[in-house]
Amino acid sequence: MRVGVDTSEDFELALCFAPKVGSETFRSVLARKATLALSSEECFALDRGGLVDSLQMPEESAEAFADRSSKMYASLLKYKENAGAKGVRMLTTSSAIYPSRIIDFCPSPPAFLFVYGNLKVLTSPTFAVICSRDPTAADLDAVESASESGVLASKALVGGTNTDAYQRAAVVPLRWGAPRILVLDRGLFCALGDDLSEEPFRTARLWRYRFDPETDLVISRNRPFDEYAASNQPYRDEMIVALADEVHAIRLRPGGNMDKLAKRAEALGRSVVRP
Repeated sequence: MRVGVDTSEDFELALCFAPKVGSETFRSVLARKATLALSSEECFALDRGGLVDSLQMPEESAEAFADRSSKMYASLLKYKENAGAKGVRMLTTSSAIYPSRIIDFCPSPPAFLFVYGNLKVLTSPTFAVICSRDPTAADLDAVESASESGVLASKALVGGTNTDAYQRAAVVPLRWGAPRILVLDRGLFCALGDDLSEEPFRTARLWRYRFDPETDLVISRNRPFDEYAASNQPYRDEMIVALADEVHAIRLRPGGNMDKLAKRAEALGRSVVRP
């Protein structure tokens, strides 16, 4: 199998797809690569032992790099074929457009993000509407009202796609033709389909059948083909609050994850609006 492996982006993508590589390992391998002044082509040419010794890769990751028939290379090729003409980008913390709001808010910012759509919306004033689990009908009405107020104030909504509260908020910008930043708890292709054209949840499709990358932006800290996992939810919520200049807290369970995120936002000087 032949996959382009001669650029820094190729190496970072392969590292992202490698087994046993999370944010800390991703950062440490790239730091070792820079310290040793190794080119990406030189790194790809290393054997399993060299990858472990020189870049201090985990054994399983090094094995995947050394085997051109591994699942890692298959995923890399599939990604390049699917994403090449779509404008999907992987951002690392050293990327010029990696959101500074995330770096400022998260104690351990994701080492890589995958983004697709309207990157200009990252420069807009932003807001999020958050609510703890099991919202009442009154809670959801309050979510919708706060979302509409923010949209009409020309702020971009930051939200999710698979809770009742996030979905109630996310359809509001669609009614007004306003931009959204949707933070995913799965990979881009899992959420938007193989051609990245599907709205990510059913209610949104009543307003707009196809996802519009000219208006909206989706962001994921997950690999592009990753399926949903419940363990992703706290990280999704953290990124939503991180990206918001203003947070509307509708009903937060004391001591819960949303409550902690709202308090962190307040401590960092973000605006937190409580009913």
